[in-house]
Amino acid sequence: MIVKTIDEDIKLACETLRKGGVILYPTDTVWGIGCDAIQSNVVKRVFEIKRRADNKALIVMLGDEQLLELYVDEVPEIAYDLIDAAVKPLTIVYDGGCNLAPELLGEDGSVGIRITKENFSSRLCRAYRKPIVSTSANISGEPTPAIFDEISENIKNSVDYIVETRRDDNEPHLPSSVIKLGVGGTIKIIRN
Repeated sequence: MIVKTIDEDIKLACETLRKGGVILYPTDTVWGIGCDAIQSNVVKRVFEIKRRADNKALIVMLGDEQLLELYVDEVPEIAYDLIDAAVKPLTIVYDGGCNLAPELLGEDGSVGIRITKENFSSRLCRAYRKPIVSTSANISGEPTPAIFDEISENIKNSVDYIVETRRDDNEPHLPSSVIKLGVGGTIKIIRN
């Protein structure tokens, strides 16, 4: 099937997510493996696809910062300022993740969430209306593919739907910056 529009691509990706499937999709950083971030069974499948230890949490992507309060016990006010000020994609690790698959939480209950501002991934998140897992499209420990053509056939064959939008984008993209927001607004840089 040839997808003719970004809207059709988003519709098919959402249908796959709703059925408990796994997608391969472009994000505001690198290409990602994604699934519904609330369904434990499909989150476990993403860990299997990546051959990643289940004690290494995956991040969650949202299309609107107003949804943070649904998935974080208490969002520090500074988080909104950091999201607004960020000039490149920013993943924030929050204490007290909630209403998500438990496999997405760190051993301390924290969760990494990124608000995407990129066209396709933000439209996908808004259309799906639930959080979506976003993890780089590679086997754990292998290099992160910078463009679609660098994604292994093993990964491509493991997912249920591969988005067509941006497959021909050959501009390399980098992973996001990662910070941890602690109690009282303390900030720890994990990846710059």
